[in-house]
Amino acid sequence: MRICVAGAYGAFGLKHLDALANIDGVEVTSVMGPTKDKIEALAAERGIGHAGTTLEECIARDDVDAVILSTPTQMHADQAVACMEAGKHVLIEIPMADSLEDSVRVVEKQKETGLVAMAGQVRRFNPSHQWIHNKVAAGELKIQQMDVQTYFFRRTNTNAKGEPRTWTDHLLWHHACHTVDLFQYQTGETVSQAYGLEGPHHPDLGIAMDMSIGMKTPSGAICTLSLSFNNDGPLGTFFRYICDNGTYLARYDDLYDGNDNPIDLSGVAVSNNGIELIDREFISAIREGREPNGAVTQVLPAMETLDAIERGFKG
Repeated sequence: MRICVAGAYGAFGLKHLDALANIDGVEVTSVMGPTKDKIEALAAERGIGHAGTTLEECIARDDVDAVILSTPTQMHADQAVACMEAGKHVLIEIPMADSLEDSVRVVEKQKETGLVAMAGQVRRFNPSHQWIHNKVAAGELKIQQMDVQTYFFRRTNTNAKGEPRTWTDHLLWHHACHTVDLFQYQTGETVSQAYGLEGPHHPDLGIAMDMSIGMKTPSGAICTLSLSFNNDGPLGTFFRYICDNGTYLARYDDLYDGNDNPIDLSGVAVSNNGIELIDREFISAIREGREPNGAVTQVLPAMETLDAIERGFKG
């Protein structure tokens, strides 16, 4: 399997390069980044044969079977469509688009081409959430409520490495996308009610800095999601699962019961790295000719929910 990583020297591009190095039978044959000296230096450091400054250059190559897009959110839809039109399978870092219209375009192109197109919904793969999902699927747990906090401190366009970004992050279409998809995935239902409240927009960034979202499924499970770019404290996303048979706290790849006792996740997956597990699923789905967990068609209902919440802000 010959892979191109686009946006390779960004924070998550590097995470994918590290993850792919742990997967047998995979070679990164091309990397893309907009700054020539930076992408060429990365390719030389990693022993990658090709470095390009445009996606078009990379997807025209015969030694690229599939592409991982770790590029700015606003580029995702157009780039995903371009990859599939070039006959390349594509994994799109979350979110697959920043509008429902663009998400539908990606899904329609996947259906037209039959290629594997997967959204990087990493929460589906984190062992902590997989443990819960397995218990729900086995009938041992039923989720009654999810209480989720997604907190950052952000005043400028910077990435996870603390470097300047050329684009603006978004609480709804990026960070809420994680939990909206996860809630529907864990309950096995599509949200029937959803609302959102947003706080003031930042004068320079032009985005809401605080947000509250509520969701409910037809069976009655509810989710309360709080998001902020104003939080001066521990950063990240923290999940509380309140179930009919226990309460569980998920913090990325760790899981605790309601009394903060750790739960052994060693047998849940082959890795405790969610990015590596996403990449493994993407590659396996291509090899096996099947739909992956996290296919763009599966994630579209989450994008529909985000669109409904956004429309609620306006009206």
